[in-house]
Amino acid sequence: MLSTMQDVPLLISRILTHGSTIHGSSQVITWTGEAEPHRRSFAEIGTRSAQLAHALTEDLGVREDDRVATLAWNNAEHVEAYFAVPSMGAVLHTLNLRLPAEQLAWIVNHAADRVVIANGSLIPLLAPLLPHLPTVEHVVVTGPGDRTPLEGVRPRVHEYEELIAGKPTAYDWPELDERRAAAMCYTSGTTGDPKGVVYSHRSVYLHSMQVNMTESMGLTDQDTSLVVVPQFHVNAWGLPHATFMTGVNMLMPDRFLQPAPLAEMIEVERPTHAAAVPTIWQGLLAELTARPRDVSSLHQVTIGGAACPPSLMEAFDALGMRVCHAWGMTETSPLGTVARPPAHAVGTEEEFAYRLTQGRFPTGVEARLTGPGGERLPWDGQSAGELEVRGAWIAGAYYNGVDAEPLRPADKFSEDGWLKTGDVGTISPDGFLTLTDRAKDVIKSGGEWISSVDLENALMSHPDVAEAAVVAVPDDKWGERPLATVVLKEGATADFKTLRSFLAGEGIAKWQLPERWTIIESVPKTSVGKFDKKVLRRQYAEGKLDVQQL
Repeated sequence: MLSTMQDVPLLISRILTHGSTIHGSSQVITWTGEAEPHRRSFAEIGTRSAQLAHALTEDLGVREDDRVATLAWNNAEHVEAYFAVPSMGAVLHTLNLRLPAEQLAWIVNHAADRVVIANGSLIPLLAPLLPHLPTVEHVVVTGPGDRTPLEGVRPRVHEYEELIAGKPTAYDWPELDERRAAAMCYTSGTTGDPKGVVYSHRSVYLHSMQVNMTESMGLTDQDTSLVVVPQFHVNAWGLPHATFMTGVNMLMPDRFLQPAPLAEMIEVERPTHAAAVPTIWQGLLAELTARPRDVSSLHQVTIGGAACPPSLMEAFDALGMRVCHAWGMTETSPLGTVARPPAHAVGTEEEFAYRLTQGRFPTGVEARLTGPGGERLPWDGQSAGELEVRGAWIAGAYYNGVDAEPLRPADKFSEDGWLKTGDVGTISPDGFLTLTDRAKDVIKSGGEWISSVDLENALMSHPDVAEAAVVAVPDDKWGERPLATVVLKEGATADFKTLRSFLAGEGIAKWQLPERWTIIESVPKTSVGKFDKKVLRRQYAEGKLDVQQL
């Protein structure tokens, strides 16, 4: 028996149409570093997206399934590309501007991008790559920046505003199959070549609905979201699409991502919500501690991309900014869990413990834990295994190039199609995920596992510690032991014995306490702001760290 419901495809063009009409007065506010930020209404975004679609099809010859890349900061023009490109049937490919040049070139060539829309300030990054990008036929430049490096290059160069000027302000968006490719994003390639994840219209639509649920970010048209998480980092965690569903104003920082301008944005534009990785918030906290500002408007902070140290969460709570932990990855669109405490814990001593977890799985994400022997582990809050997930916005394969079969490596996907996340953790009986480590970062000592995350969080709660990363290093007796790499705050006096004793006082078992310690200037970061532990392991192996053994 079939239903009597209409079969309307879930398309990004419908999100655009809804946002630009129902919520037409909502705004995309782009920080300029000048007295007044640039403001563009959702209605204007809708009009300009139509003009961009006309320009791409009529002037640049972009057709369905062609890849259009963006090399851009978070700003209004990037939002326009977010909607215009997939709505016309092409595929948006956001490029991570923090990747090494050789990886960027590899990604563009693997995706076979035909057009690159780039911010003028990023021309010094793009121009040297162009001779190595044979599929790129057009470069469209937007915003300020010296165009000189693009003179005489092979792809045709266009000015964004000139390209869309005079184009029709409406576009007859095609009725696409909702399973068609809408956007693609490559993993950061921390092991091997980057891997391409291709999102469908359907997956983006459903993911956006989940982002807007009250158990997730739960924002309304009364909110303004400071979108610090880059638009090239898993579609800015789905916020550009989700905000057009609900009319949330977006405050876009463009290239002004340093702590001081972020603090000024919060004080001047009064956002109620913000989203970024922990390293951004650690920098902002230091800025606000040194130079206090009125940040009272910011009630909710979403932190993902890496575990948030409890000390950081407590510090922002004290400022009136309630931190909400979330977990996800490129392959999960990224929403996987959000740590909103259950009703019975609110107002009790349990509440903070729930907030420290990675959160609860929403409708649409199924999860299971797998032990080292492939056995299924119970949700008892104690049994630790590798997290595997599946769902409507979870990747089932990687993009394997034009006309190639999708890639499903055995270390990334189970035989029955579940995504192997590479994260190790536990799940409570009520569905809250607590990650104890990455599978590649867990320390295997004497047949037991030591969580590097637990050690790092404990170290970063010490008042003299700015940052800390813990990695496994070889040990003749135990196989592996933890090496603690510590960044001390300016003027700090704590020594290694003091820090080791502090860990013991924080409940770390004696056998888990690191014997090897070193001071570093800063923890290496990946292109999306996560601790890059492979760099520390390599530096240790090459003898580049001044390690003391207690």
